[in-house]
Order: sequence, then C-alpha cells, then structure tokens
Amino acid sequence: MIELFQTYWQSFLWTDGQQWSGVAVTLMLLIVSTLGGFILSIPLALGRVSSLRSLSAVIWLYTYTFRTTPLYVQLLIIYSGLYSLAFIQDTPLLNDFFRDAYCCTLLAFVLNECAYMTEILVGSIRASSRGEVEAGRAFGLSATTLNLKVILPSALRRALPAYSNEVIFMLHGTTLAFTATVPDILKVARDVNAETYATFTTYGLASLLYLMISFCIIASFNRAEKRWLRHLKPRKSQTDIERPVPLIKEGSLV
Repeated sequence: MIELFQTYWQSFLWTDGQQWSGVAVTLMLLIVSTLGGFILSIPLALGRVSSLRSLSAVIWLYTYTFRTTPLYVQLLIIYSGLYSLAFIQDTPLLNDFFRDAYCCTLLAFVLNECAYMTEILVGSIRASSRGEVEAGRAFGLSATTLNLKVILPSALRRALPAYSNEVIFMLHGTTLAFTATVPDILKVARDVNAETYATFTTYGLASLLYLMISFCIIASFNRAEKRWLRHLKPRKSQTDIERPVPLIKEGSLV
C-alpha cells in the first residue's frame, strides 16, 4: 500500500496533472453540497412549519421525493436525462450548465442534501420549548424576529447531532460522482486499479482516506456539540456536590 501511495499520492490527494482530483474534489463536493443544502433548508423548513398549507404541501412533496428516491437515480436524471430535453439544448445557458459534469453533480447533491436537512430542521423546530415561544411573544416579538432570534438558534443547536450524521452520509454519497466522470477519490481508485490490478490495496487506500475525512468531521462536530449543547447536559446541584457520601459501618446491613 505504501508503494502504491508513493506512486499515485498526487492523484489521490489533489491533482492528476491535468485537473483537480481525489481528496480535493471529494472535499469540494462535500462542502458545497452540505453548505448549499443547509442554506436552502432554513427558509424551506420555516415554510414547512408555516400555517400556509399550500406552501407546506409543496415543500413536503419536494422533500418526500428526494428522500424516497436513490441519489444515484437523481444524479442520472440530472446528468443524463435532463440534457436530452429539447428546451434545455435550445437554451444556451441551460445547455452549458447541464453539459458540465461538476454542475450536474453539485445540483443533484445540493437538492438531495437540502431535502434531508430541511426535515431535520423541521423536527428540531417542532421540538422547540413552548416556554421559549411564549416568552418571545410576551416580549412583543414579531413572527420574523421570533423565528430568527429565538426558534432558529435553539433548533439549530438541537439539530447538531443529526447534522453530523447527515454530513457523514453525504460523504458516502460523494462516491457516486464517478458516474458523472467527476474524479473524486473513488474515480481515482478505479483508474489506479485498472492500471495496477491491485484491487485490495487500491480500494483499501481509498477506504483509509474516507476514514480519515470521517474522523475529522466527527471530531469537529463533537467539539461543536460540547460548546453549543453544554446547557442541555444534566448538572449537579451545589448541595449534591457538598453533601458527603455516607459511610456504611461494618455489620450495619445485617
């Protein structure tokens, strides 16, 4: 494995000499898809829990569709299926967009990630304490201010554990990018395996790279949870700390 890495380390890490590849492409796909999905999920989650039933129904249909169909199928539809439509080929801007493998891959990943993050945030908003909402209304906060200053901050903090799992799942989902000829870690591993026929070593090296990325993501979210979810941990009262532990005398239990 060491000899293989010494030979192909540049392709596995950031470039194959002609374009970005390997870890650099995988991290780019992961960061753009998670950030894009997170930003889009905030207004969609607020619309999902709003009193407007038509808006809530449209958002529910979107999240239901993308959460119940495989990401691989979504990528194939966006990368291959949409470009076959005449109006896309006749529109210069759309034609250029859907001919680019990176644009199609990122679009599929962002839409899929946004659907999952929307439902995560919706569940966290619905779990908000009624006391927080009533306190905000008692201070005369408007609905917009209440959502932005009270409900959303606490909901985002509670959603951190679910977000960490979703980011890991998205990292696993980036392995589908090779179907659109995007040179991520798996695409590089497949090319190296085609040259060397060292299947176990090549895919073992790719697994180690994914493992290290996952370790960094989990460690980052653990630090974030310790900082922003500290108030949710049970605390010992001062009397419990100062209260001495009673000693059991010998023969007292007989």
